[in-house]
Amino acid sequence: MELHAGHHQVVQWLGLSFNIDTLIATWITMAIVIIISMLATRNRVLVPSGVQNVVETILEALEGQLSPTLGKHWPMVSSLLFTFFLFIFVGNELGLLPTLHAVTSPTADINTTAALALCSSFIVWGMGIKIKGLSYFNHFLQPYKAMLVLNIFEEIAKPITLAFRLFGNIVAGEILLEILYNLPWFVPVPWIWIAFSLFIGIIQAFIFTVLTANYLGMALSEEH
Repeated sequence: MELHAGHHQVVQWLGLSFNIDTLIATWITMAIVIIISMLATRNRVLVPSGVQNVVETILEALEGQLSPTLGKHWPMVSSLLFTFFLFIFVGNELGLLPTLHAVTSPTADINTTAALALCSSFIVWGMGIKIKGLSYFNHFLQPYKAMLVLNIFEEIAKPITLAFRLFGNIVAGEILLEILYNLPWFVPVPWIWIAFSLFIGIIQAFIFTVLTANYLGMALSEEH
């Protein structure tokens, strides 16, 4: 099965359409994340090395950036935010592997990014209700009751912008990378772009995670 950026292998089942390449890429991404997690947590030592050291360094850097936003609520959502980052990071980079168009990034499919964005919003709403009860919804009437409609539109816009930002950056990168691969092998541009795409994949995973943390911080803050 040969895939090209922006195209998907569609399979019909029970009247439903499935992008089978996205499903396969998602399973591969989940398997990689699970394997990394197992290697990082197996035989843990006080002075880490190898995979444990790399993963702990990444997670400590994330904690330093995200925990101030969430304060005392950080322990409740830290595992969730770490999972978001690892899954999106691995998924973003999957399309950079030289698989001869056999595997693409799951995040290059709007269905995947929309699902991630909806999960982010549902978690924000769920945590807000868990911490504050039904009083969580009072913020829709602030600072004035007349702001209700605008505040609702803002909540709807959050998952839409999360989904399209991630999808747009990843699929655009894969399209350009596919074009550059057709250049002669001695032209260094494709390799430069691969390095840049690796950086973009990290940044996009970080942005998605940071925005989710910010939404959680606003939902759980006492002033919200």
